[in-house]
Amino acid sequence: MTAPACRLYLITPPRIDDPQAFAAVLADALQGGDVACLQIRLKDASDAHIAEVVAALAPVAQARDVAVILNDRPDLAAKLGCDGVHVGQSDMGCAEARKLVGKDRIVGVTCHDSRHLAMEAAEAGADYVAFGAFFDTATKDAPTRAEPEILTIWQETMQIPCVAIGGITVDTAAALAAAGADFVAVSAGVWAHPDGPKAAVAAFNGELRSE
Repeated sequence: MTAPACRLYLITPPRIDDPQAFAAVLADALQGGDVACLQIRLKDASDAHIAEVVAALAPVAQARDVAVILNDRPDLAAKLGCDGVHVGQSDMGCAEARKLVGKDRIVGVTCHDSRHLAMEAAEAGADYVAFGAFFDTATKDAPTRAEPEILTIWQETMQIPCVAIGGITVDTAAALAAAGADFVAVSAGVWAHPDGPKAAVAAFNGELRSE
């Protein structure tokens, strides 16, 4: 199966009370189609709970060639065997995160609606940059609103992949892919989909492959 030019980047729900139960949900969702990454994003969880979630989810994702990215915590990403880390502008800098995770792991950086921040991240060694939010999102308080044009300009001028994030649904994914997103990052658009996560992954893949 050939992967689409723009791929799905899954983000976990903000809270996972039962990691083993969610691992089963994830396994079913990943049967819906191509997924590039799974970002484990648990903002208020303890280190012990994050470790428990990673232990439950990473084998499920990695067995299907889905990279496991831990949000915010490069120290834990390295310790727990994740494939990479994603850091925000208020978190640790890209260069420092790289020192902690090593040269072989992925480092992604939130760049909001700023090409300047994205270029700084690229120069610091980021593997990808994330722009957003493009739409209203209930998952987090998005401080900025990005326009699809930033994806087009980035694609025309830079080689480092870009991720579109923020309130993306099946109905809006294709337009962001067409604008130049290499990945679309989705949380509620998959986990809260009325037909279930597996159907959502299939639907996103259908839209992304249409580009």
